[in-house]
Amino acid sequence: MLNIGQYHTLIIDRDTEPGLFLTGSGDDEVLLPNKYKPESFNIGDEIDVFVYLDHSERPVATTLHPYVKLDEFAYLKCVEVSDIGAFLDWGLEKHLFVPYREMASKMRKDSWYLVFCYLDEDTDRLVASSKTNAFMDNSEITVEPYEEVDIIVVNPTDLGVNVIVNELHQGLIYKDDIFQDLNPGDRLKAWIKKTRPDGKLDVTLQRPGYRSIEPNAQSILNEISLKGGHLKLTDKSDPTEIQRVLQMSKKSFKKAIGTLYKQRMIEIKDDGIYLKEDS
Repeated sequence: MLNIGQYHTLIIDRDTEPGLFLTGSGDDEVLLPNKYKPESFNIGDEIDVFVYLDHSERPVATTLHPYVKLDEFAYLKCVEVSDIGAFLDWGLEKHLFVPYREMASKMRKDSWYLVFCYLDEDTDRLVASSKTNAFMDNSEITVEPYEEVDIIVVNPTDLGVNVIVNELHQGLIYKDDIFQDLNPGDRLKAWIKKTRPDGKLDVTLQRPGYRSIEPNAQSILNEISLKGGHLKLTDKSDPTEIQRVLQMSKKSFKKAIGTLYKQRMIEIKDDGIYLKEDS
């Protein structure tokens, strides 16, 4: 069965005037229009395509890669607003539709929105919704403390920044754990800092606890090398200066330089940190 909104590896069955007809393991077939035909091919070759509905609501294949697929979040630009809803640029010829009922707030042309792409059961069409909270679920947490995860930045709050964890859960990065600019739609690697009894997730951009020492130590070594073997920071430096130079907290910095010092990779002097010549 060819699922709308997903990638498929299909077989080239026949070459026709409108394009190539592709088949899968079942009886379903789909057209790959001429404009997406590979320069060279043989009948029976496999080809990776994305399947969606064209302007006539018929399944069609493309070799283009949209910015989002079924059951995913993405940060997309609104290119048109009409009487029935809005249309987003998702990298394909036919724009992605957002019904008015699925808008968290009224969309405007040329503005960007975080949306979730899903299949409308009434119309069997791919549509998007900016009511993203409805598509996240923290009732059964699937991640654990210290686990590395993929996040999407949602929006800033008084406490920090809301994020989506692994395309599924709501999470929060507290202000004290933010040492870089974060913008809605940014995709980053992060770590679970804490799972709370109420289902809330605390997320951090640095490995929690002792696990943060090794990568931070390497970041410091990299920075010292870039500075010619001398970094004008010490454990007495202002936290804001440490954050500006290294994008880490003073606490993480002190742990990291302690590790490097014990391993005899650096020397700590009054005017900063020096890379040892035999390191």
